[in-house]
Amino acid sequence: MIIEGSQIPLFCWQKMNVKEKIIALLSTLLEDDTFFIVEVQVSPSKIRPKVTVLIDSDAGISIDECAEISRKLDDLIEAEELIPHAYTLEVSSPGVDYPLAMPRQFRKNIGRTLRIVLKDGIEKKGQLQSATEEGFMLLEEVKKKKKDQLPVELFFAYADISKVEVQIKF
Repeated sequence: MIIEGSQIPLFCWQKMNVKEKIIALLSTLLEDDTFFIVEVQVSPSKIRPKVTVLIDSDAGISIDECAEISRKLDDLIEAEELIPHAYTLEVSSPGVDYPLAMPRQFRKNIGRTLRIVLKDGIEKKGQLQSATEEGFMLLEEVKKKKKDQLPVELFFAYADISKVEVQIKF
């Protein structure tokens, strides 16, 4: 037996936790690849659990688009009776202060300045030049201007990164 609106067999569906089930339902809503899931969090509570969904697209996402996805996801959660009592559902974009986590987010931010914290604690800052599925290229910012010092292009594998933030310039 297949769960309605998805390609997930019933025996797999029963073994999934609530977060995995919400991701599966959300994936059916985002099949056209315009939007992508950045993060899903389920904060358990006996009073009112909170489901937080962060989604994005290459061109950004509007409040109206978030609201539409929220309504559709809420209907699916209710139909599947995933959360038996009242809950809060919040669907939004990650925002500029949210760390980059996946290659698609990096490609979206090419040309912007990033602050990188490596897993060994070393920090780097520079302009994002390119991004692949394996990692990204950064034109490192020169800290002290010297006549003969030029910016250096550095490649970072995603596996070596602890945190990456877009630096906002005003």
